[in-house]
Amino acid sequence: MLEKILYTDSGTGPTQDMLKVLMDIPAIKKAAITILHVIPPQITADAVTAKWEEGGKIIASILENVQLDPTKVSTMLRQGDPKDTVCQVAEEINADLIIMGSRGLKRLEAILENSVSQYVFQLTNRPMLLVKDDIYVKKIKRVMVALDKSAAAQYALDLTLFLLRDYPDAELFLARVNPDLKPELLPLSKAEMENNPILAPAAEKAKRMGVPYRCIVTGGKPGEQICNLVEENNIDLLVMGSPDRRPSVAKSLPDLDRLLGTSLSDYIRVNASCPVLLARKEDG
Repeated sequence: MLEKILYTDSGTGPTQDMLKVLMDIPAIKKAAITILHVIPPQITADAVTAKWEEGGKIIASILENVQLDPTKVSTMLRQGDPKDTVCQVAEEINADLIIMGSRGLKRLEAILENSVSQYVFQLTNRPMLLVKDDIYVKKIKRVMVALDKSAAAQYALDLTLFLLRDYPDAELFLARVNPDLKPELLPLSKAEMENNPILAPAAEKAKRMGVPYRCIVTGGKPGEQICNLVEENNIDLLVMGSPDRRPSVAKSLPDLDRLLGTSLSDYIRVNASCPVLLARKEDG
């Protein structure tokens, strides 16, 4: 499920720390990793040479700091528009996961600031792990998956269980935010949460795979409540489904509605206080 990982890093932020803690997870450790550094187009030959040398040093630093298995890693320096290059390389290597840093820009800022991660998030159909520049990356011990009735959410659950099945250090939080749940019915009992029709099958899957779990059900606006649950439960990694709803003819253009932050995925990407793995696949 995660055989090929594309890691792209500008050399700043906590993205390297994220890769380092991921190496504790057996499912990630087994994967082939491509480290990509993109050199933006330069006006002069001297500038290109300087950026090329700088990119080589950044890649060397990643290899040294993260201590990756040399038989499982390849490196790539490319020149071009970073946004398009990441998408192109992901297609070339058929990446099962893209790991990127993110500034967590909101709404129109993402367009005006020419956000690379936001662009890739819009145009790729591959799972993405986004690590905001302003968060502290911790050892992965508490993983939350946000569930609803969608196929994307079920894929997020399967991906999470794949990550945790041979990783005894982590506990899985199965979270369901039901916007139709009336406030006077809260808080629900443990039994009521475990028997929730969305969470009960997920809990059974986790039990069969030997993954320790707990169930959380609440009401309210899904985006706000998921971010609240991340804070309240000190979550280290959030996983959620992020279906690609755009027709293939529109893939060459960013979806302005989603760029402006109207989707749940975009809200979580900006506001969650931990790294976010957005699970998606081409068949949605």
